[in-house]
Amino acid sequence: MQKLPLERLETIATEIREDIIRMLEHAGSGHSAGPLGLADIFTALYFEILKHDPKDPDWEDRDILLLSNGHCVPVRYATMAHAGYFDRKELMTLRQLGSRLQGHPERTCLPGMETTSGPLGCGLSQACGMALGLRMNKRLQRHVYVVMSDGEQDEGNVWEGAMLAGKYKLSNLTAITDRNNIQIDGPTESVMPLEDLKAKWEAFGWHVLEINGNDIEAVIDACAMARAIVEKPTMIIAHTIPGKGVDFMENDFNWHGKTPDHEQAVKALHELRTLGGKIRSEHE
Repeated sequence: MQKLPLERLETIATEIREDIIRMLEHAGSGHSAGPLGLADIFTALYFEILKHDPKDPDWEDRDILLLSNGHCVPVRYATMAHAGYFDRKELMTLRQLGSRLQGHPERTCLPGMETTSGPLGCGLSQACGMALGLRMNKRLQRHVYVVMSDGEQDEGNVWEGAMLAGKYKLSNLTAITDRNNIQIDGPTESVMPLEDLKAKWEAFGWHVLEINGNDIEAVIDACAMARAIVEKPTMIIAHTIPGKGVDFMENDFNWHGKTPDHEQAVKALHELRTLGGKIRSEHE
């Protein structure tokens, strides 16, 4: 895919956030905060980092991207549509009966979707198996990425995968933790404290980077660094703002699992189009 200037990537991320709001309002159910916060990371992945081909989703030399926190899949659907995997009009079928775009991703429904995910905590173990398999098959030119939530790291399965990746020094594996500090019941540090998260991952044998996950350039640079690490897997702890771009959603865990009504969607779209009132929208 042709490289794009940073300003264009930032515009795409905003357009993805707008599509997320439209999708969720139309569906009437789903998750808002996480997908909005992840838009910059997914823009960086699909438009700069991943080796992939929307016209040939099963290309044998493609990189692999897994979404462990499957409830955040609206951001992946919207980004894939912008990248050319399917028409953006299909986004409005989110969560409808018979749609390819279900509330959690289904591998067999949509070309380019590598796994089905719903139960939290499973994505890293799946990614470890794929990374190990690629290495055993001498497919060293391919890389495995997995996006995870911070809240799902309450699950023991995550740390089993972390141990395995550390043991086998899976340098072809990069994990990205969406460190937005919320989960469905409240702040992560109130529900089940995770800090010192960086030290935990280092103790399991991982190379750890911490970045601003809402800075596209920082995401790109961190993933490039991860590809340069040859003796261990890399964990990128990406600090993001849940509900990013929509003032009344930002940093509010109550938006983890609910959607905007029509009035709220109109307000959210206005905020996104005007960058919080900083510019004039062409829609006004």
